[in-house]
Parts: sequence; C-alpha cells; structure tokens
Amino acid sequence: MNAVIIAVLLMLILSLFRINVVIALIAGGIVGGFVGGLSADEIVNVFSEGVGGGANIALSYALLGGFAVAISYTGLPKLLVDRIVKMVSRRGEARQQALPKVLIVLAILFISCLSQNVVPVHIAFIPLLIPPLLLVMNELQIDRRLIATVLTFGLTAPYILLPYGFGQIFHETIATNMELSGLAINLSDIPIAMLIPTAGMVVGLAIAIFFSYRKPRKYIQKPVTTISKDVRNEKMVSKKDFTVTIIAIIAALVVQTVIGSMVFSAVVGLGILFITGTVKLRDQDDLMTDGMKMMAFIGFVMIAANGFAAILIATGDIENLVSGATSVIGDNKALAALLMLLVGLVVTMGIGSSFATIPIIAVIFVPLALQLGFSPMATIVLIGTAGALGDAGSPASDSTLGPTAGLNADGQHNHIWDTVVPTFVHYNIPLVLFGWIASLIL
Repeated sequence: MNAVIIAVLLMLILSLFRINVVIALIAGGIVGGFVGGLSADEIVNVFSEGVGGGANIALSYALLGGFAVAISYTGLPKLLVDRIVKMVSRRGEARQQALPKVLIVLAILFISCLSQNVVPVHIAFIPLLIPPLLLVMNELQIDRRLIATVLTFGLTAPYILLPYGFGQIFHETIATNMELSGLAINLSDIPIAMLIPTAGMVVGLAIAIFFSYRKPRKYIQKPVTTISKDVRNEKMVSKKDFTVTIIAIIAALVVQTVIGSMVFSAVVGLGILFITGTVKLRDQDDLMTDGMKMMAFIGFVMIAANGFAAILIATGDIENLVSGATSVIGDNKALAALLMLLVGLVVTMGIGSSFATIPIIAVIFVPLALQLGFSPMATIVLIGTAGALGDAGSPASDSTLGPTAGLNADGQHNHIWDTVVPTFVHYNIPLVLFGWIASLIL
C-alpha cells in the first residue's frame, strides 16, 4: 500500500475522531514513514529537519498575533465592530430580520477577500474582527459553519485568481516551479487558467449561503476569552491613534510586499505603535503573550505539517502514487486529469499548504502532463487547483485554522466538524469538478 495514502488517511481519520491535529500529523507521519520503508532513526531525522522549515512560519504567526493584539489596544477593532453592529441594528430590535444577517455576512466576506490581495494580512484580521462579533452573531442566530465557509473563501479564492499580494507569491511559485520542471509559462496566463476553478468556489459559496446554512442555529451567550481586557474594549479611538494605527498597518503591508517577510513587517508595525506611544511599552509583554497564545496552535500545526510533508517526500511514494495512476490511464486524458487532481487532493490534504505543495506536485505533474498532451494552460489548472485543495479543506491549513481560532473564542465551534468538513464539501468538491472541466477545455 502506498505510504502517502496510508499517512494522509490516518491523519484525516484521527482528526475526524477529534484527535488533536498536531498529534494526528505526527502519528500519520510515523506510520507513513514505516510503510514507506524508512527506519525509526530516518523518520526522526527527516521529521526534525522538516519541522525546522516551519520555524519561520511559526515565528511569523506569533509576531502577527502580537501585532494584531497591539492594534486591538488602540481601540480600532472596537470602532469597526461598533460600526458593523450599528449597521446591522438599524431596524431597531428586530435582530432576526434577513437584512442584518446579509450585511454582517457581506462585511466579513469583503474584509476576508481584502486580506489576501489589497491588504495582505492573511488570517491576522480574524482574531480582531470575529470574537467581538460572536455575541451579535448569536443574537442573529447565524450558523457559524456559514461564517467559516465565508472566511475560507475569502482566504483562498482571491489569491488563487488575482496576482496581487499573496496572489503574486502564489502565481510566481507556480511559474517558477513549472519552469524548473521543464515548462516555461507567462505569469499573465495563470489568472486566465484559474478563472474556472475559482468559479467553482463561487458556486460552493453560493450553495453554503443560500442552501446549506441558511437556517438559524442557536448558540449560548458566553463570554469571549480573547482580547477581553476592559482597557482594550473601552478605549475610544483618538484621531492621532487612528492615524498612527493606519500608518502602522500600511507600513507593515509595504514591508511585507517589498521584502516578502511577515516577521519583519510585524516588527515594523509594532515598532511604529510603540515609538509613537499609541501602544504603551509597559503593555508589550502582555500583548505579545496574548498574541502568541492566540496564534500558537496554528504555528504548531504548520510546524508539524512541515515535518509530515518531509516524511512523505522521503518515502518516495509520491512519485509511486503518480506512476501507479498512469499505468491505468493510457491515453484517456479525461481520466488522467481526474486522477491527477485526486492525487493532488490526497497530497495537499495532508500538507495543508498550497504554497508548500506546489514545488512537490510540479515536479511530478509537469512531465506527466506533457507526456499526456495537456496544454500549458491545462497544466497550470492541474497544478494550481491541486495546490488550492490543500488550503480549502485541510485540517492543517491556516485557511481553516484561522476561522476556527476566531469562531471558537467562546468554545462553541469545532475545528473538524464546523470548519473543515463544511469547507471541504463546499470548496474541494467544486474545485475538483471545475478544475477537471477546465483542464479538458483549455
């Protein structure tokens, strides 16, 4: 049996039985390593080297968490939440009316889409925006599974399609690795190729909004455990603090765009807030501790996922998985495209990161696609869609972990059943279907 399939299936099964995702990743990696013929020493060494690659990601998330909590000290999130609450409450006390629900869903969708391209802060906005809105969402009886699908759409679809912010990094990753694998393409071709798969995600979002989660769902009003200090919630935003906070956010974005480092962008943003006195130096220990707590789980999952991916690569069974599929394909391009996407689904569900997945599958998919006669555009679709599958519905993806971190601030939102399963059903299935269609017509 293929080690990759065994490892990923074990990780997913353990996760579905509510075993911690970090433990599930480690257990899956160990079993996959033994099935792939690695010794115990080799598994330990490969995993240790792999987790080292995730250290920068973990540090990035920790500092982004600190920056996010620092922004919360300024009172800006409270101002934003107050505006949204005022917007959805314009019809008096009739909280059950459809309009307030629509407005809050659209507001979250708009902000989450901006977080990838226009204001590339990725998941850092979620702990600021979502926890304070939970009480309002409870009154509106909004199903949090709907909000999870809305957030994951905004965290995934924009960068898949648009070559700005994180989208530029994603597109350059595809182009670079395809060229290294023997097929040079133009960056301008990627948005065109990814238009149809992205349309599949739009269809999935529409199904979630208008059919799957349109009915009210009751939650208990519980206190939110994140960003709960009174000084943060009660502070009024002065013009000076508002201006400095906006400057800090813009500066962080500029540094991230130019240098490509979330670590240094967060440090720059924090430095501006501290130097100007918008956030007091005496609060730095508290905010960094709170920020790291807020993002620590995501960081540890990403570290474990890097070690898991390293073991899968070391077994050599990723190539065997593809070669085994080609032995039954023959000249059937339709079957070939479907099997390639399913192989990509298995790999990316385990790794949980589209950016980390592209280099692995490009090495395999490019020669295979050329051999089977797929066009460069179709090859882009196969690689880009396979990568997107890892973000849209994997337990180890930050695009599912981020929504859970915000929606579970009062302990009423399960990561697997309330985020992963809904996003997998509404996005991964359409992505496979629409990606398959696009690979055959382009």
